[in-house]
Amino acid sequence: MLQLETRNQEENMPQGTLTAILVIGGAEDKVHGREILNAFCVRSGGNEAKIGIIPSASREPTIIGDRYERIFQDLGAKEVKVLDIRDRAQCEVGDFQAYIEQCTGVFLTGGDQLRLCGLLADTPLMDRIRQRVQLGEISLAGTSAGAAIMGYQMIAGGASGESPNRALVELAMGLGIIPEVIVDQHFHNRNRMARLLSAITSHPELLGIGIDEDTCAIFERNGTIKIMGKGTVTIVNAQEMSYTNQAAVEASAPLSLHNLRVHVLCHGDGYNLKEHQPISGNCDQEAKSE
Repeated sequence: MLQLETRNQEENMPQGTLTAILVIGGAEDKVHGREILNAFCVRSGGNEAKIGIIPSASREPTIIGDRYERIFQDLGAKEVKVLDIRDRAQCEVGDFQAYIEQCTGVFLTGGDQLRLCGLLADTPLMDRIRQRVQLGEISLAGTSAGAAIMGYQMIAGGASGESPNRALVELAMGLGIIPEVIVDQHFHNRNRMARLLSAITSHPELLGIGIDEDTCAIFERNGTIKIMGKGTVTIVNAQEMSYTNQAAVEASAPLSLHNLRVHVLCHGDGYNLKEHQPISGNCDQEAKSE
């Protein structure tokens, strides 16, 4: 019932409020309800959606691209095209740029975020995608690696399951779609809390977003985040951090972080990016009704 209600709510939204950025924690349901992928399809125009799939992060872009193409066709999109970008020159001119001008949604698949940024960063194609997203003309979704690239600062790699320390995380420049955040994915599934905390210590001005698998943080145009999916989204706000030993200890030494604000949000919850306040949903009521 929860998933059906979510789909109906998306489909009944006024057209002007549809476009959004969907940041997906990876391993989203591709077989059964496909709720997150359906939400992206709806946000891209539903039966009128023209979706561009960029599988460049993957080592098998043809296989991954074809799989998502079939999924979005099954979900009722009017047109779906795989933009199989394997060289930066393909982002300069040609059919791919022409399609970006007419599409209503762009989907970035999982894989290697460094590979994806290496192909797309500072290209006319990516600049135009970013511009159209900011203007509210198209929706953008990224899963796994496609989620990691959303901020200016990107978690490019690192370990998990340790105490926070500077050596735990590797940072690189992302694509700057949502510049005020730093995203980690497969979050609780791969025990990455310490990794996100380690990244935030170096950039306390950024909002840490940890997204579980089959879970999505929908960045709305009104400055709020909406949570959907089976897991949780963890938000770490370090803007009022009162102390860290980050500059005084070796890279592998444990980090102290004082006065962090941490929120764990589930389906139906939200977050106000302007006021930095969580928005309570109806998780308890829905759980009781199941």
